[in-house]
Amino acid sequence: MTTSPPPTATATVSRDRTAPQPATPAGALLIVGFVLMSLNTRVAFGQIGPLAPVAGFSPTTVSLLGLLPPLCMGAFAPLAAVARRQLGEERGLWWASLVLVVGAVLRMLGMPGLFAGTVVVSAATAVVNVLIPVLVRKRFPRERVGAMMGVYALSMGIGSALVAAMVVPVAQATGSWQPAIGLAIIPAVLAATGMTPQLRHRAPQPSTAADTERVKRPHVARTTVAWSLTAFFGIQTLAFYTTLAWLPSILVQAGLGRSAAGTGQALLICGVAAGGFAAPVLAAKRADQRPHILATILVCAVGFIGLLLAPGGTSMLWVAVLGIGLGAGQALPGVLYAHRGTDHDHVTALSTMAQTCGFLLAATGPVLAAALHTATGTWTAPLAALTATLLVCAAASMRAGHDPE
Repeated sequence: MTTSPPPTATATVSRDRTAPQPATPAGALLIVGFVLMSLNTRVAFGQIGPLAPVAGFSPTTVSLLGLLPPLCMGAFAPLAAVARRQLGEERGLWWASLVLVVGAVLRMLGMPGLFAGTVVVSAATAVVNVLIPVLVRKRFPRERVGAMMGVYALSMGIGSALVAAMVVPVAQATGSWQPAIGLAIIPAVLAATGMTPQLRHRAPQPSTAADTERVKRPHVARTTVAWSLTAFFGIQTLAFYTTLAWLPSILVQAGLGRSAAGTGQALLICGVAAGGFAAPVLAAKRADQRPHILATILVCAVGFIGLLLAPGGTSMLWVAVLGIGLGAGQALPGVLYAHRGTDHDHVTALSTMAQTCGFLLAATGPVLAAALHTATGTWTAPLAALTATLLVCAAASMRAGHDPE
């Protein structure tokens, strides 16, 4: 942080912040629970794509199941503030992990269960998305915030990739898609088990000083930093979900076979994991994250322009570059919330607003890209439009990267 907070805010932050976890069994349990929770966060959303051809899902079913997660994560993100206020971060995450188990079970119960369970899983994930940055800021030393947010992003990618790689073999071996979908129950149960030792942490009682600071602070929606964070997260997430939905089709149009296009999707996910780990580790070491925001946007732009202009033979290179940029764009906001927030309540408010608006914006991306493709007959217009939105992102996101002098 480049400026010192006013005296009241300083007192609030010092009381609000839990002492860093030492190298003890309790600290090790916290890290294990954090990793297991992180591994589970995107598992359910990565199953439909590879499973759809084997299960015979219709294009409408696949589109709706792809649209529900960002819509629901945006709609249910405000629940995280209620969960934190009533339960605390640790208990809120534990209850969210139980809801993830329920949702994973529901998804096995035929098509109605698949849709209902996806809504339940998305609602629980919305709470996890908001509370994780708050937990990291509260329970880990400041110098480890970036590393832990990097572990969070890397674990999300690993968990999603592992389960996505298993769904087709399981569906083929059993002759049904339900057991393959049921694989998501395993990491959900592990997440709940891993967070159980953290139940000893109860919701903190707000102090008089903290209440005074909240009264003085304007509503988060009236601050430029909140809207700047929302712009960065929203546009990056729109680009991420649009690419995830249509990259195989883009690669096929570029001249690759369907098998190679599937490989490209896997390469994108690997790039997302790498970028998601590196960006917060690098950004958290600095008080000013504007260079990291610009670098993230630039890498994404290079990837999109490469896919737009380069011949099919180099497509995989641009897919890898794009994956790194998109992964950085998904992980960097967690560091920005922690750095721009003055206390845990402020971090929660910033994260909630950015994710509520950002996920709802992101849900429009795949639909608008499909409409552009239908109207023009190629993926040139959607790729050009995504590149143009990155210019808007660069202009609107700078306040999110620094504290005013």
